[in-house]
Amino acid sequence: MVATQPKMATQIMGLTTATQAPPTSSRSSSFSTFLRCNTSSTSSSLLFLNAWFNRRLSIRVNSVRPLSIRVRASATASSQDIKSSSSQGGGIENLVIIGSGPAGYTAAIYAARANLKPVVFEGFQVGGVPGGQLMTTTEVENFPGFHDGITGPDLMDRMRRQAERWGAELHQEDVEFVDVKNSPFTVRSSEREIKCHAVIIATGATARRLQLPHEDEFWSRGISACAICDGASPLFKGQVLAVVGGGDTATEEAVYLTKFARHVHLLVRRDGLRASKAMQDRVFNNPNITVHFNTETVDVVGNAKGQMTGVLTRRTDTGEETVLDVKGLFYGIGHSPNSQLLEGQIELDNAGYILVKDGTASTSVEGVYAAGDVQDHEWRQAVTAAGSGCIAALSVERYLTNKNLLIEFHQPQREEAKKELTTRDVHEGFDITLTKHKGQYALRKLYHESPRLVCVLYTSPTCGPCRTLKPILNKVIDEYDQSVHLVEIDIEEDPEIAEAAGIMGTPCVQFFKNKEMIRSIPGVKMKREYREFIESNK
Repeated sequence: MVATQPKMATQIMGLTTATQAPPTSSRSSSFSTFLRCNTSSTSSSLLFLNAWFNRRLSIRVNSVRPLSIRVRASATASSQDIKSSSSQGGGIENLVIIGSGPAGYTAAIYAARANLKPVVFEGFQVGGVPGGQLMTTTEVENFPGFHDGITGPDLMDRMRRQAERWGAELHQEDVEFVDVKNSPFTVRSSEREIKCHAVIIATGATARRLQLPHEDEFWSRGISACAICDGASPLFKGQVLAVVGGGDTATEEAVYLTKFARHVHLLVRRDGLRASKAMQDRVFNNPNITVHFNTETVDVVGNAKGQMTGVLTRRTDTGEETVLDVKGLFYGIGHSPNSQLLEGQIELDNAGYILVKDGTASTSVEGVYAAGDVQDHEWRQAVTAAGSGCIAALSVERYLTNKNLLIEFHQPQREEAKKELTTRDVHEGFDITLTKHKGQYALRKLYHESPRLVCVLYTSPTCGPCRTLKPILNKVIDEYDQSVHLVEIDIEEDPEIAEAAGIMGTPCVQFFKNKEMIRSIPGVKMKREYREFIESNK
């Protein structure tokens, strides 16, 4: 934490306030300077602010979701204790779905509509972000029903809301323990333990790393496995970048990065691309992409300031090594199935994929089903994953019925959803009594006027992990409603704010108090980390 500096008077856009002197660090200093803007005329500045505010502010009011009512009680888990559904009178659940993505959410939709009231562990950090690999996919052009295409995060968001609408119980938690050797089955996360009659494994696959000598040193500081999450950050904008891989993932990331980078180098170990013909055409026809065949990545190099300056490559045919001058390296080299929890309990193949009976979702254990990429090493498409999720859910319903284990949870009567308010329905001024805000105008005002801890969430529209973090952070902020202000900054709408704050990737959370940045937390963390920090600094 930067030591408190003497106060000094500053006129901010015509508003005179008492502010702190800039912090000693260069990044905090530049950010503080950016948030201060002196003008000579108070009245003219306020008129300008009102015009700018009315033009820029876009307030989105979220419709209130109806409460999901459980027919039988289940324990409420706290962040401190693991609650057992069986020990708290909740009984045994029909179904637990482990994982999300197209497979997990489709299974949840079908199971919920069948009144099974599935409990879904979407995941948190293990195996990637909730929503699966599509959360790091740009345009999905081959999923039925979207003739203009849809982004992966948008598609997952729709599936998630559909599952929630039909009564699925969703938890953004990692499962730490599974026992399918004993019936009823046991599924335990960091916050709860549940007994159930059936389990669907939809844990998907995880992006592989290259394990380069300096990979950890430059991870999130030049190396990334998510072009969608980090491509728009100031660190990479206008720079020369590199992508490793020759399949659809790598080619898609290379094409996407050309929106922000000056040039993109695609490093391919083989003498050809494995990507689909459509993606190959996009790469070869893009003048801002250079493909390097027979080239493997050996390491990354940096300067004395700790900044990445290039990639050390080696020709696989000649052994010649050269340094390619790039400011960022993105991985697109495939995935590994997330089946570790089931090792020794159900049958896996040599690569770790769950074995299912042909044409079904049934595993080697009765009552345990698998869907999506964790059992599919051949097709690995969003639509085939969704199809397998459907098969798994229907199989569970049939299994529970045949075994006389099914307990139905009927859906409550739902009120007609209220229409979202338009901007004309919303008061056109800044209200400091509100807890949650959006945009740089709100940030400037809160930075200078809020007596509370100010939490700034930096996001980008196509960032899958950002969508994961928002509900997590919002729940924590709701717990400290009168002690903290939350401001969301879209780095594409307000790139100058992101650059001044030194944001190198999204999502990122920064905390300010008394005009000092006291902590920066990149990526997605567990609720308790944000909760503990706010509790100790509110």
